[in-house]
Amino acid sequence: MADQEKTPAPEGNTKLIIIIGGAIAALIIIVGVVVLLAGRGKSEEKGEKASSASTEKKGGKEGGGAPTIHPLDPFIVNIYDGQEIRYLRVKVEFEMASPEAMGELDGRLAPVRDAILVLLTTKTLQDIQDLRGKNQLREEILLAVNKILPPGKVTKVYFTEFVVQ
Repeated sequence: MADQEKTPAPEGNTKLIIIIGGAIAALIIIVGVVVLLAGRGKSEEKGEKASSASTEKKGGKEGGGAPTIHPLDPFIVNIYDGQEIRYLRVKVEFEMASPEAMGELDGRLAPVRDAILVLLTTKTLQDIQDLRGKNQLREEILLAVNKILPPGKVTKVYFTEFVVQ
């Protein structure tokens, strides 16, 4: 009888050890995947920076290379929705005709931001709530920027954030 009571105890401990070992193995795998993905993101960023630096040295896009994108700091403005004031947060990025155009934009950034802020504050929620309104706003921003910079320097406008609260 004493032998029969001692045998279940090692099986219980074995199960516990297997469960703990499996949890540790799963944790190691998860950490490995996270480290791998984080390392891949950093290496891609370094590759993109090196690629854009070599493109800038060569004087522009080559062979369908990546366009030159210039992000602006987010805009936060009040808009009216018909009943109350709401907040609009928009992050705008410009596709530039060439890397040299980025320098021109940097030199005129205050007037460009001012023009966009003024334009955004004239909008209501109804103006921008659907796709058509957002596309119209995109065109209006492009027109406003092209009044400040030489036309053709900014080729496209992208919204990378668009939040109304």
